[in-house]
Amino acid sequence: MSYLFTSESVSEGHPDKVADAISDAVLDLMMREQNPAYRCACETLVTTNQVVIAGEYKGIYNHLEVENAVRRVVRDIGYEQDGFHWETADIKNLMHGQSADIALGTDTFGAGDQGLMFGYAIDETSDLMPSAIYYSHKIVERLTAVRKSGVAWLGPDAKSQVTMEYNDDGTVSRIAKIVCSTQHSADIDINDLREQVKTIIDTVLPPTLIDADTEYLINPTGRFVIGGPDGDTGLTGRKIIVDTYGGYSPHGGGAFSGKDPTKVDRSAAYMARYLAKNIVASRGAHKATVQISYAIGVKEPTSLFVKTDKGIEFDNTITQWIRENVDLTPAGIINRFELFRPIYSETTNYGHFGKANLPWETVGLFKD
Repeated sequence: MSYLFTSESVSEGHPDKVADAISDAVLDLMMREQNPAYRCACETLVTTNQVVIAGEYKGIYNHLEVENAVRRVVRDIGYEQDGFHWETADIKNLMHGQSADIALGTDTFGAGDQGLMFGYAIDETSDLMPSAIYYSHKIVERLTAVRKSGVAWLGPDAKSQVTMEYNDDGTVSRIAKIVCSTQHSADIDINDLREQVKTIIDTVLPPTLIDADTEYLINPTGRFVIGGPDGDTGLTGRKIIVDTYGGYSPHGGGAFSGKDPTKVDRSAAYMARYLAKNIVASRGAHKATVQISYAIGVKEPTSLFVKTDKGIEFDNTITQWIRENVDLTPAGIINRFELFRPIYSETTNYGHFGKANLPWETVGLFKD
């Protein structure tokens, strides 16, 4: 029996993604020195012409540089609106030095916190990502590119949602529904907007997955002029399912943006994806789920779990191989992917996984 599965994505102008982008920009400032003694955990709130950043750091922290980075992020996204403008927004910088108690764990490169992290891969797309989240990302990424090419009626804030239909054997059949809401200028006719947005969407979706019964819901409420942080408050870390696998995989609950790589919420999730992707890429699994868990201040993980569609014997063999050949300590993960670098703004939008330029997306771990 066939079934439906849905995932969503958001554009870089979505309020929560504005907050994520600011947090990652502050982190990249801290990572600029590539100093393994530096630390950062930056949380951001954005609302009508207000940006508040708070959290902790260790290392050289220049308040003026941080304010300039915040304004640059907002400008590059494209916010020059009365209710949220890169030049006039009030910025409150409440960052403070890292707690000495937390430093007891991270300074020795034990895990920065307890927690569980998941990685996932499936052979549905070229990036070994699930279909619904893959195409949801493509839609809002394309909308942003079109807007930045000079299409003035498009606003920065947008959301997409794709519903895939699967055959009873779990293979992709078609796209059943597409939902897209985009901020727009006040003077565009809603019917014209819907027609133009549909044309943009169709440029990134495979025609083989679209049929006469595919339903498009574009700006279903109609008017969407007031958007972004002026329309809704944004917070760092509220789009964790958008950032990962669109609900296809379990999630440990930890957010990524603004956190330096000693925080295993982030770095171990990257390692889990790396392991899952390599299992699918070179070991013949259709899909793979990897879980890693940690205790604060402890270097070695408290557990490792691998689940594929190839059976328990295969899973146990792979698990044992990983334990013997891959360093899963925070320091080992950091060293493998060279994570004390200013690479984090590249991860903020359209998912942390499935981007070929990121080090945890490489394959070749299992050598025959």
